[in-house]
Amino acid sequence: MTTVSPIPVAPAAPVPPIRPQTTQTRPPMGPLTDPAFLARHGDVYAGALTFRNSDAGILRFPFPFAADSHRMYVNIEPHDRTGATGAFHAAFDIDEHYLAAVAERANTIARDPTRSQALPHMMEAQWEAMEFVMENMALDFPQQFSFSREGDRGLWINRPLGIERHYTFGDATTLPCDPLEYIARQMQGDIILLDQRGDTFFADAGVVTEASGWSFDFIVGADWMSIHGPVPGKAENSVIDRARRMTLSLAPGAPQRRVNWMLQMRPRMDVSMENRPVWMHDYDDRSAEHLPDTVVMRVEFQQLYRLPRSNAVVFVLRNYLSTMRELCRVRKWAVRMHRVFRDFDPTLDRYATLPERPALVEWLSRFDDGRETSPGRGPDQSVLDAPAS
Repeated sequence: MTTVSPIPVAPAAPVPPIRPQTTQTRPPMGPLTDPAFLARHGDVYAGALTFRNSDAGILRFPFPFAADSHRMYVNIEPHDRTGATGAFHAAFDIDEHYLAAVAERANTIARDPTRSQALPHMMEAQWEAMEFVMENMALDFPQQFSFSREGDRGLWINRPLGIERHYTFGDATTLPCDPLEYIARQMQGDIILLDQRGDTFFADAGVVTEASGWSFDFIVGADWMSIHGPVPGKAENSVIDRARRMTLSLAPGAPQRRVNWMLQMRPRMDVSMENRPVWMHDYDDRSAEHLPDTVVMRVEFQQLYRLPRSNAVVFVLRNYLSTMRELCRVRKWAVRMHRVFRDFDPTLDRYATLPERPALVEWLSRFDDGRETSPGRGPDQSVLDAPAS
């Protein structure tokens, strides 16, 4: 039996006081403000959009469909570092696109600082969340990251970025920026801190540079239903409310996860409402011959963690991208996507968001030979098929 590492929970030790923010000069950000570094990786998720997955990257993709049909349900499960592909095996996953992802985040925040916001009462939760992420990244990727803490003094080492940061817990002057933004700039995926008040949650802090069709600036301080809605479908609203009730019972050390998905044109990470004037042109070319390379499966791997001291909930939205041609190198996934998109329920709101569905179903049909597919999301092969012509 495989031993599963538990999600660390900070011990109930005395917490140093949070020092008031001052105008004192903060330490520099390091490579994340280096123009040469940002330019070197700036065309992967923006600009020329050179994003591509390696064979290993395709096989670790968190494919969203566990069966040959799709239905709306909460699909929340324990996040226990196990799962069908490598994307599920870490608390805060990093992959071959790490440097491009953090460069894209830095470029986005520089262009639009509203992507990182926090209400004043969330500072304690920010510090707790920062160290929680650091601890788990060091646990899952010890060759890349290290974290240690003695009293109120902490040491964080990020080897891919060449960062070695000594800081004092609660002292904002010992970090280049606020704690949540500091660690968010060094992780893949967006992060939001939810403050529980009564029987609902409020999005009171976050760093969001990868929103898909929504605006973080618009929802800062909003409650659960305002964040997720309004949506027109009865099934969609039922799922949202059930997820709220399940999150209320979330306990420290027992994180939950779910997989959401959507299709978009081209591998752009920032498809927020703020960036709409840019990404709307990704839909200019809808020619059938280009669809296998321009239609992208975007999987949003959502994770929920309860912080034991502040009681805030860490909500992570880790995004993965892959083109149809890449995913169809896994035969089971190709067959399954054909059946899911062919038989998709037209009463669901998502039906209208499937770009060029008839042409895509027609192209996918070449892979479907009527075979029975195995249950679950796993690829069932360790070597990919050759790319389809």
